[in-house]
Amino acid sequence: MSLLHWIADKIFGRSSDKNSLPPANGLNINFKVLVIEFADNVEGNSGETIAQLMTGKEGLQVTYFNEPFSKHFLNLESLTLFDLIDKGQALLERTGSDILLWGYREADKIRLNFQTAKQYEEQDNSFVSLLDSLYIPATLANNHQDFPEALSNLIYGALISAVNLSGKEAKIQKKYLLRKIIDKLTRDNSAKNLSIEYIPYIMNFLGIIYLSYAHDNGNEKDFKIVKNLFETAIGHQDLIKNPIHLGCIYYHLGQLYDTASQNMQRKPLSYYRGAIENYRQAQKYLNKYSYPYDYGYISYKLSDLFYNYWRQKDDLQALRDAVFQLRESEKIYTYALFPDFWAHIQGKLGYLLSMLGSITKSESISELAITAYQNQQKVITERREPLEWARIQERIGDICYRLGKTADDKDLLEEALEYYHDALYIYENMELTEDAKKLTISIAKTSQHLNRL
Repeated sequence: MSLLHWIADKIFGRSSDKNSLPPANGLNINFKVLVIEFADNVEGNSGETIAQLMTGKEGLQVTYFNEPFSKHFLNLESLTLFDLIDKGQALLERTGSDILLWGYREADKIRLNFQTAKQYEEQDNSFVSLLDSLYIPATLANNHQDFPEALSNLIYGALISAVNLSGKEAKIQKKYLLRKIIDKLTRDNSAKNLSIEYIPYIMNFLGIIYLSYAHDNGNEKDFKIVKNLFETAIGHQDLIKNPIHLGCIYYHLGQLYDTASQNMQRKPLSYYRGAIENYRQAQKYLNKYSYPYDYGYISYKLSDLFYNYWRQKDDLQALRDAVFQLRESEKIYTYALFPDFWAHIQGKLGYLLSMLGSITKSESISELAITAYQNQQKVITERREPLEWARIQERIGDICYRLGKTADDKDLLEEALEYYHDALYIYENMELTEDAKKLTISIAKTSQHLNRL
C-alpha cells in the first residue's frame, strides 16, 4: 500500500464517492502559476519537470521562468526572508501571475514553497504561508514520466489552495477544483516508494487542501478530518528537522479552530480557546524576531479572537488582550512597508481603544483611539476615499463628544462639532440621506450640551 493511499484509508476512512462530486460549474477561470527554475546544487531540470507536470491540469495556466538570478534567499533563514518576499512580489507583479512556486534542494529532497501577492495582508484569503514547505524526493523531480500521480496531485492541490483571489467566481472555481483533487487523492495508489520521513509534510498539505475546501462548511465531520490530519503531522514531529515547519502546522490548527469559531454552531467558546492555544503555540516557533510576518499575522488573527471572546463572555481582559495583539501586529506591518494593511490595523485599533476607553472611563485610552483613527487617515484621505474618511471623522467626533460630555469640556465638544460637520459635508454631497440625518441628530445633541455650559 502506498503512503498516500495509507493516509487516505487511515484519515478519510473510505474512498470518495464519485456521485458526491459537484457538477461542472461552467466557469472558465485559469489561475496563473509561475514556476521558477529551482535552486539545485546538481545539474538537473527539476523546476521544468514540475512545470510540465502542472501544465494541462484543470484550472491552471503554467509558465516556466528560467531567467538566471541569485536564489540565496531560498534557505528560509530569517536574515534573507525579506529578500525572498520582495523578489517573489516583484516577479508576481512583473508576470501578472497569481501563484509563484519556488523550489530549493536540501540534501536528497526538493523543498517547494508557494507565494501569492496578498500573502500577509488583510485581504489574504488563503491558508497557505510562504513558510509552508512540501518536500519531494529529488530523484523523482528530474523525470516527469516517473513522477507518481498522487504526488503530482498533492502539488496541484497545494497550488489551488494557495489561490488568493477575492472574486466570487474564483472562489467557486477554487472550491470545485479542490473537491476533485481530494477525490483523486483518496483514490490514488501510485506513490508506492515514498518513505515515512515525508509524512508530516504530506499531512500538513493534505490538511491545508481539505481546510481550504471545507473551512466554511460548518460541518463537524470535516472539522474532525482536518484536525486529524494536522494532529497526525504533529504526531510525527520527530521527523521534522526545522522547527518552523512544526510552527506552520500549529498555525494551521489555529486557522482550523478559528474558522470553526465563525462557522460552527456548537461549542463556539471551545473553538475560540482552541484557536488561541494553537496560534500561541505557533508563535513559539515563528517568533517575531526571526519570522515576523507570520508572527504578526497570527497576532492580527488573535486580536479578532479575543475581541469575539469578549463579546461572548464580557471579559474585559479579553478586550485588553485584543488591543495588545493588534499592537504586536502594528509593530510588524508598518506604514512604510504595508500602508494599506497598516491603515486597516489603525482603524481596528481606534475601534477597540474607543470601546476600552468608554468601558474603563479612561480619557488617555480614548485619546489613543483618536490618534489611531487619525493615523488611519494618513492613508484614507478625503481626496482618495471621501466616504470612509468621513466615517472616520464621525467616529472621532463621537469620542470627542463622549469625553466632552463626561468632563463638561467646552473645547472637546466644539472639536466634536468640527469633526461632525466635516463628515456631514461629505454625506450631503454624496446624497447619503440616512447618514446625514443620523449625524444631524448627533450635532444637535452636541450643540445642546455645549449651550448648557
